[in-house]
Amino acid sequence: MRSNHFNSLEPSYKKEPAHLYEHKLIICGVDEAGRGSVLGPMVICGICYEAANLDYLRQIGVKDSKQLTRKKRQNFKQLLNDSCCSHEISIVTSKEIDGREEINISLNKLEEIKIASILNKLRPDIIYIDAADVNEKRFGESISALLDYHPKELISRHKADDTFPIVSAASIMAKEKRDELIDSLKEKNGMIGSGYPSDTKTIEFLRGYIKKYKKVPDFARKSWNTTKRLLNEELFNQKITDFLK
Repeated sequence: MRSNHFNSLEPSYKKEPAHLYEHKLIICGVDEAGRGSVLGPMVICGICYEAANLDYLRQIGVKDSKQLTRKKRQNFKQLLNDSCCSHEISIVTSKEIDGREEINISLNKLEEIKIASILNKLRPDIIYIDAADVNEKRFGESISALLDYHPKELISRHKADDTFPIVSAASIMAKEKRDELIDSLKEKNGMIGSGYPSDTKTIEFLRGYIKKYKKVPDFARKSWNTTKRLLNEELFNQKITDFLK
């Protein structure tokens, strides 16, 4: 389960050598962005602060990324970069998300593996995670079983990004990274919308791409029902058109 296939992590961000934090209580928040998207990656972030500095997050008014404008998230990202002990980001590509079916694991399990990889690198003392599983306790226990060290505490909660500022900070970092990646896709492919199935611009792009190329783009999640439905509809329409010619 811990193969290199599931460990594409960006380098840790640290302003001081790790040994300077050895005798301090380190708190980590973990959250993701883009889990339900049909286009683009899921991004997971773990961010760490000294326990003594957690009040800083309340002072600057950190909130769940979904409650913030893009401009405010960008401003917060800089503040968080400058003040955290460390952070780690994992980019889970559409190909990886589709590939989980080949090895027969759920999206929850893939996310658990990615989160554990982040935590094994950061090694915080206390961890707060926004639970993806309907059973928040099970989600936390599954991640704990994948760790190669023993944190003092791991708290897995639904809506943790609304409850704990440290998780709100992680949600901001994950969302900003995903937005940057979506912006890059827009530069290459035109207007793709937000990447979510509820976005009409995303559906229009995906349908148009399939109609033109008779396949889905490599950054689309082929295992998603939305993608399968559009692919089937457009290929069927093409067969009808060819038949009537």
